[in-house]
Amino acid sequence: MARTSSERRAVVVTGGTKGIGRAMVEALLARGADVGLCGRDTRAVDEAKDALVSRYGEGRVVAQICDVTREEDLEGLFSATKEAFGRVDVWVNNAGTSSPQVSFLEQDASTVRSVVETNLLGTMLGSRVALRGMKAQGFGALYNMEGFGSDGARQLGMSTYGATKCGVRYFTRSLAEELRSTPLLVCTLSPGVVVTDLLVDVYRKGDPKVHARAQRLFQFIADTPDVVGDFLAKAVLENRRTDVRLAWMTVPKAILRFFQPKYHTRKIFPGPGDPR
Repeated sequence: MARTSSERRAVVVTGGTKGIGRAMVEALLARGADVGLCGRDTRAVDEAKDALVSRYGEGRVVAQICDVTREEDLEGLFSATKEAFGRVDVWVNNAGTSSPQVSFLEQDASTVRSVVETNLLGTMLGSRVALRGMKAQGFGALYNMEGFGSDGARQLGMSTYGATKCGVRYFTRSLAEELRSTPLLVCTLSPGVVVTDLLVDVYRKGDPKVHARAQRLFQFIADTPDVVGDFLAKAVLENRRTDVRLAWMTVPKAILRFFQPKYHTRKIFPGPGDPR
């Protein structure tokens, strides 16, 4: 069953209480979509829902406590969203975490496990829940969030995180191929470098020299969550193709910024010792 352009869309965003996810949720609601979101922290979920309902009105937001490494939690999120809005048109696997910018040999096993389980296993389980539900309803689009390493790039301290994002990209493209003969869309989102609390904390806990180099680069290529979130929200609502990568920061755009004076003087990312 195809959807018509006049129907209001229902979109799920995992990890939607803060950062890129929260910015996407705000932009989706502003563009007329209904939204289901989740987070692991009860207080954060409640505060997000209250703020969104106050701004966008009752009946447009579903907010659930959800651990994306637990399939039953994800099934509950899908069911609650579908019950509220009658369908799930789009599912965005955004929830993710990272590790301090230190050598892999210095990372503790619990950190490695958390990053792999949240970023890769969580994306895989979320994809399965979403696609099974969408297959049953006859339509839907899945978007998995890329990140550093998805294109094979390497950097000190990013071995674990980068490996998960490289895996996410391969997994998503494989899914798209498996489902090419169906009406379901399977794609990735590439947000580029987004200045979130998570990103700042990762660098603050790592090597100060790496942090300083990142600050110099990020003044050209990084952006705030609201800018990127609006782009991604528009992209998932308008896209009609499968197996595509919807990217905010392209190579030509990044190169052009180095020739624009405003990017030489802005301070978008705090350096070592700078206040938040």
